[in-house]
Amino acid sequence: MSKKTAPYGSWKSPITTDLIVEGTVGLGGLTWDGDNIYWIEGRPSEAGRSVIVRLTPDNQLNDVTPQSFNARTRVHEYGGGSYTVDQGNVYFSNFVDQRLYQQKIQGKNIPYEVTPEPLTPEGDYRYADGVIDTQNQRLICVREDHTQGGEPVNTIVSINLNNSEDIRVLVEGNDFYAFPRLSPNGNKLSWISWNHPNMPWDGTELWVADVNSEGLLGEKILIAGGLEESIFQPQWSPDGILYFVSDRSNWWNLYRYTGTIEPLHPIAAEFGLPLWVFGMSTYGFSSAEKIICTYSKNGNSYLASLDTKTLQLQDIETPYTVIDGLTVSGNQVLFIGSSPTESSAIVKLNLETGELEVLRRSSQIVLDKGYLSVPQPIEFPTENGKTAYGFFYPPQNKDYQASESEKPPLVVKSHGGPTAATSSSLSLKNQYWTSRGFAVLDVNYGGSTGYGREYRQRLNKSWGIVDVDDCCNGAKYLAEQGLVDGNRMAIAGGSAGGYTTLCALTFKDVFKAGASYYGVSDLEALATDTHKFEARYLDKLIGDYPEEKAIYQQRSPIHYVDQLSCPVIFFQGSEDKIVPPNQAEMMVAALKAKGVTVEYVLFEGEQHGFRKAENIKRAIDGEFGFYAKVFNFQPAK
Repeated sequence: MSKKTAPYGSWKSPITTDLIVEGTVGLGGLTWDGDNIYWIEGRPSEAGRSVIVRLTPDNQLNDVTPQSFNARTRVHEYGGGSYTVDQGNVYFSNFVDQRLYQQKIQGKNIPYEVTPEPLTPEGDYRYADGVIDTQNQRLICVREDHTQGGEPVNTIVSINLNNSEDIRVLVEGNDFYAFPRLSPNGNKLSWISWNHPNMPWDGTELWVADVNSEGLLGEKILIAGGLEESIFQPQWSPDGILYFVSDRSNWWNLYRYTGTIEPLHPIAAEFGLPLWVFGMSTYGFSSAEKIICTYSKNGNSYLASLDTKTLQLQDIETPYTVIDGLTVSGNQVLFIGSSPTESSAIVKLNLETGELEVLRRSSQIVLDKGYLSVPQPIEFPTENGKTAYGFFYPPQNKDYQASESEKPPLVVKSHGGPTAATSSSLSLKNQYWTSRGFAVLDVNYGGSTGYGREYRQRLNKSWGIVDVDDCCNGAKYLAEQGLVDGNRMAIAGGSAGGYTTLCALTFKDVFKAGASYYGVSDLEALATDTHKFEARYLDKLIGDYPEEKAIYQQRSPIHYVDQLSCPVIFFQGSEDKIVPPNQAEMMVAALKAKGVTVEYVLFEGEQHGFRKAENIKRAIDGEFGFYAKVFNFQPAK
């Protein structure tokens, strides 16, 4: 069947926003409890509710969380680590009141039918990253105390499972904590901590203390870490040895502590992740002698086994280029895998047979690959003779082609964080664009993770400069290669990516339009009006505030609206505590006063990131329609 010839942007695509949100769920929080498997599903069709799901050995799949509950914590605002399971009993944080609840199973293979009972008393507290201390019948977790006013206080606490009034502070004095983990015999507790102005990927400390017969901690011993070393995921082996990930070599590699610190397998790859949410995991123990792990290199993930005696690393072949949330139980491995042509799915690997089994897909949609653009990893030159990275998606639709004289319009995607990364995982949102005739460049600008600590630190004191230069240089590189139309280039991003977007539109003359999703326009407002976790983030990215107030002003697009003359569309959640709506509204008002084409879409009830299906649809279609007007093409009906 011959292709129709039509202008880029006007191609009719089966990848609609209805398709993107239809039956699509977010997947995370994988854990084992005996032979039962649990995970969290984020469901846009249920207003973004987070639901704990259980899969039994005989393949019974049941919702654990009743309709009136939402298993989501707001510690650090980003959450994660919202539940734990022990012998069928589930303990979870409920979003509305942030109390911990316990839900006891009635039978081995029947759905949970008991209404969850509150475990913690009422009060302005939040809980995350819990583990069960069986010996002392308690739950140990991170608590965030908002009762005192001002900045909340973070501690590690124990909560008596039989007496909810018995809550003890075990560790205090630092600004932040994560990964409280008990040794197999319950006699030692390890954790990481860090303080302002560090973020967990800047510098953390790994601590260990003995647990005495009364459940209290003995002397706290500093094992590793500091202001210039990031420790990630401390974990005890079955034989009681403490393992952890550290970036002391520039790369997040695996180490263990046996009185001295020993590197396991030094390699120029990342076994760690930026700790934006609790409960992240990149490795687990099949036995005391075997670690199953995932690492990233050049933007892609790999699965491997590491022999703890020979220290040999052996790759395990899978069809996935992105692997997250890894957890291990004996010869069974769970992870969330995805690839450029397959959306994320919960996958179980049998180490004995090598068999891979998909347990749950984030989407049941099966797409003809003729509509899928396969991302091409690219490297391109940027400022100061350095190299930056990204994934380039050329337009792809088996039913259409454009005239030979036309080059496709480009949307540059700037990821959030900014300490984060984009990946080659199938993104229906990206395919939405490419199947309509747009090219997409997803940029891993300087400051992104996955390329070592040095690359990550390129953004220190240079946010709003390095990221912007890399996005602009990536776009110009594609135009120079003749792959896109240099006169029809747009940039879009959310949160920190929204800031990069607004800076690029304001301070550079590369893009003709842009879309800001809950993006930052005033750095001073962000520095003085955000939550604790990120309250000092900008110290590293920009400079000390208010001492370096002038730099904050120089890099805030809100103060330079006179330099911005291209159309912008803004999307914002009304209840966003991380980037409040006034950030967008100040920019919109200034642009309207100047007469620049601008649109503002406020979603009531949404926070930082959109979870409701109708809002996700409206934002994607709204951005596309906005570019259609700016670039003067007629979208397909």
